[in-house]
Amino acid sequence: MSFDSILPEEILDYSGHLIFTTRKESPKKCKKLLFHEDIFEQPSTVIRGIMMQKLNLDFEEEILILGVDPGQRIGLSVFYYGQEIERSFHLSIEDFVFHIIQILGGLRAKQKIIKIGNGNMVIAKKIVSMLNLTFCSSFELEFVDERKTSLKIKNFNQRGKRDMLSAKYISQRDGFRHSVLPLSLTG
Repeated sequence: MSFDSILPEEILDYSGHLIFTTRKESPKKCKKLLFHEDIFEQPSTVIRGIMMQKLNLDFEEEILILGVDPGQRIGLSVFYYGQEIERSFHLSIEDFVFHIIQILGGLRAKQKIIKIGNGNMVIAKKIVSMLNLTFCSSFELEFVDERKTSLKIKNFNQRGKRDMLSAKYISQRDGFRHSVLPLSLTG
């Protein structure tokens, strides 16, 4: 990504679209889109999503969809405004759930949908119960048929490529959707 390095007094006259700065160096009133340094404390997926929100690009509806391929390696594909903003895999369910919570909590959306493949329901149900116990907002959940989502990749599963691709295909399928209310609301 190309960028310009400017001095704080040049911010108001800068012709670019987006400015990263500190709160101290930020002008009191500015019509430019400003991001402060505290945004860098967020995961990179949340930063990408916030940039999409702020730039007000002409994307689809404000929907956050997370496709999950549960298994020994948990594949993840995150779509926001119809664009894939993350593709990753995780080895620990606990770390994965923490990562999901950061994304769900960091991005605003009219709908937050988690689509989980039904190939390994033991891990899928563990992910859902951990999310329900630790995430304090509602989200929509779908278990989708994950048959024919795993492509044959040379050299078996290089760096989780197959799991990430499966998660992407899962995110594009439909299943029975129901709302999950956090236990903090339902008791």
